[in-house]
Order: sequence, then structure tokens, then C-alpha cells
Amino acid sequence: MGRAIAHLATSEARFSDPTALALLPRDARAFVERFRQGATPQGMGARLRHAYHARQSQVMVVRTVAIDDAVRAALSPQLVILGAGLDGRSWRMPELRDTVVFEVDHPDSQREKRKRVASLGKAAREIRFVPLDLAHGSLEDDLALAGHDPSVPTTWIWEGVVMYLTPAQVSASLTAIARRSAPLSRLSVLYHRPTLLLGAVGMFVRRLGEPLRSAFPPEAMRLLLSEHGFRVLEDRSIAEIGSAMTPDVGRATAFARHMRLAIAERLPLPGAKSCRP
Repeated sequence: MGRAIAHLATSEARFSDPTALALLPRDARAFVERFRQGATPQGMGARLRHAYHARQSQVMVVRTVAIDDAVRAALSPQLVILGAGLDGRSWRMPELRDTVVFEVDHPDSQREKRKRVASLGKAAREIRFVPLDLAHGSLEDDLALAGHDPSVPTTWIWEGVVMYLTPAQVSASLTAIARRSAPLSRLSVLYHRPTLLLGAVGMFVRRLGEPLRSAFPPEAMRLLLSEHGFRVLEDRSIAEIGSAMTPDVGRATAFARHMRLAIAERLPLPGAKSCRP
């Protein structure tokens, strides 16, 4: 919804997501259309929700642009999107024309998405859906069955998932990611760091049925990634990234200091020569 609201409306020229509206269920599309038309919300609760969605749409602008940049910088032959949800990159990024994309998500969510993307033309070379309930399945095994090749570099997107996992689940997932990552693979991971604001955010999302289960100080995330063979190339808050965009986006995302994006690279194996100049 945030991406659909921001499409053609944000002041950040680098953002565009023409797939977002088509991927939404009918009631959410209707909400976005009313929002785009500037309908005045009635009542305090409605006004608060309107303000929340307006601000969150700019957070999505920052997240999307930053992760898109990371995907372009890597240009790996494989892209794995963990918890793909309603991600539209496979249908809107021409840079994926030579990339095989693996979309990993819960079978129920993926079933609905596949119905909605039927009308969209794909931008990626190939899209392989990997239906997986991480609570009962194996990321390693299911990616192998889908044809993922661990001997060539992979770009991994882990956006909007980590904060809903326990630290033990995060570590277990990283173990699987590392085992299927050739040297020079890239990982973009969005996570939360502990702050007072995060407590308030946590109370809000808990009421929505999505309790936050983990938060990491940047140094702890760096250490965790290092333990799994990844070197952090950059780690910035959404507020920091947003401040380099338009003033409107910067002001709208100034509160998002608890949300961080780390870009990490899989280290070469001992004794191996790097092929990156």
C-alpha cells in the first residue's frame, strides 16, 4: 500500500512502482484510490491512519530505492527474495533481464500473488516461486529443488522480515543463506535497532497481529553477519538514507532511525582469489 500511495506522488524522482496497485487485494486498492484522490478522512482515528500511511509511504520510498540500488550494484545472475510478499521487482526492474529470481514466501500468500501478477509482464529473465513455510520447511532444500545454484553469486533481499523473527530464527536463516551463497554474493537486510520509539512501534504492530520479536544494535548485526561469513559494506538508518533524498522525503522519514538497512558481501573462502576488481 505504501508503494502504491507513493507511486507518481512522491517528490523523489528515483522512485516508481507501477506494479504495487495491481498486486493489492481489492479493498486495499480501493483505499489507495481514495487516498490518491485526496479524500478528507472523517474522525480522529481515520485522520491518524491517514497520517500514518502518508508517512509510511515515504519510508517505503527510501527502502525501495536503497535496495534497488543494491540489486543494481551487484547484478548477480540469481536473486532470492525472502518473504517476497507483494514485492514487484521481478515485474518492474529491467536490470533483472539476465537474472533468475527466486521468490520465497508462505504458500498461501504466494498463491494469491500468482493470481494478481498474471496481468503483469515480467522484467526478470525467469521467476521461480518457492512456496515455503519457514516454521516447518527447509530453505536450503527448497531452493535446491527450485534450481538455485550455490556455486554462482546470489543477491539476497531480506526486507521487512527479520524484525518478526526471534534471534535464533534469524541466525538459523543466516546459516542457510550462507551455505547457499557463493563468494561475492550480496545480502540486503532490513532490521530494527533497539530504541524508545521501537517500543511504541512494537505496541502498534502487536495490535495488528504482527509482534516484533528481534532488534539488533548495529554492532551486534555486524558481528552476526560476520559469524556467518558476510562483511558489512554499509549500514545506515532509513532516516540517514532519506535525508539524502528530497527535503519532503527527508522530513517524513526523520523518525525512522530505528529501522536500518545493512548491505553485506559474502567473503571469499580461505585461499580463494577474489574475482571482483
